[in-house]
Amino acid sequence: MKNMYKVLATTTILAMLAAPMAASAQNANKPITPPGKVNSHHASDVAKEKSNKHVAGTLGQITNYVNDKSGKFVTVTGRGLSHTDQDEIILNITDQTKIVDSKGKRVDLQSIIDGKKVVKAFYDGKITRSIPARGTALTLVVQDYSFSAITGKVTASTDGRVTVEGTNMYTNAEETMILNIAPNAKIYDQEGKKLKKDSLKEGMNITAFFGPAVTASIPAQSTTNYITVNAVEENNGGGEVAEQAGTDGVIISKNNGSITVAGKGIDGGQNYLILHIDKDTQIVDEKGKALTEEALKADVRVDAFYGPYMALSYPAQTHAQKIIVKDQETFKIEGTIEKSPFANDSRVYVNVGSDDNTGNDLILNINKDTLLLNLQGIEDLKEGTKIVAYHSAAVTMSLPGITNAEIVMIKHEADK
Repeated sequence: MKNMYKVLATTTILAMLAAPMAASAQNANKPITPPGKVNSHHASDVAKEKSNKHVAGTLGQITNYVNDKSGKFVTVTGRGLSHTDQDEIILNITDQTKIVDSKGKRVDLQSIIDGKKVVKAFYDGKITRSIPARGTALTLVVQDYSFSAITGKVTASTDGRVTVEGTNMYTNAEETMILNIAPNAKIYDQEGKKLKKDSLKEGMNITAFFGPAVTASIPAQSTTNYITVNAVEENNGGGEVAEQAGTDGVIISKNNGSITVAGKGIDGGQNYLILHIDKDTQIVDEKGKALTEEALKADVRVDAFYGPYMALSYPAQTHAQKIIVKDQETFKIEGTIEKSPFANDSRVYVNVGSDDNTGNDLILNINKDTLLLNLQGIEDLKEGTKIVAYHSAAVTMSLPGITNAEIVMIKHEADK
């Protein structure tokens, strides 16, 4: 989903940073209206888009922060400022990145993270095609309002309010919210088309931004000014979901009733996500024989299937409906990227084990099918970078051996 809000001209960014926030101050005790989409069919907006150069941006909270030898990176989760922008993006914070408040005053990055403050993150248009995308931050503008968000299923829709059962975007907590739809609420579908309040029906999957005021009742209540309709569960007349998304991949890790899987999406599925396992999850081998959760171990290959509803975290999270455990062997290495005459623009030399033994070192081919989980591209695989990689079973008999990389992850210091 990419939501259109407004077009920002490069020449007006500084003016925007200095813009007064009087309207926000006057309504400090009222639910804040999160920026919404602009109706793409409105003539004046079309003219503005044609006459101004758009600066990509995402509005949300910083949900992850990495600061190690490879650099500083923040994950901003929320929604794109326009239909072409990212709802979630990993941004490299450089010496040129400006981090300021709405008046242009410098703000400490750690204070933003600790305070869980909302930011508008503007970034270079050159971003990766990964999920989430990665880019370089130009400016982080701290907002003087806050909000939260829930992604889930509409279980009731009456008299200008909806009841949503789902997952909080920022806490990952399962919750039920009764949301009063503000008179000026902006409601859009996945393509950016504006919808009316009465188009919200039971069974729809939506993401709703709300707050900051939330009641202490059960269920909690708040006001929403911005909603996106993600999907409508369709069936074939027999009550079954017509299509089931999945992932053909490897269990990267297992923790507290959940597994993290990376691989290739099946029927529109994710290439990297966290799956929650419970008594309703069907676990079988390739012949259909029932297995227990004990069969789900790190580095095991699986076909995992799940529904269309998931939290917009990174990785995305949802409930596992069915998992097929494969007999296929997994080939995994850990090591350090080293300079080598064998390396080039599409391959890297890995000192497996980061030791003095060169007999087990490998050259990894990086191609269009290689899943790069936490890096922008092969250019991030620099000399001295420690990685974890899964590779093909086919390895040449040469020394060092050459094989195709399937999944590559940078091993940060926090992972050691």
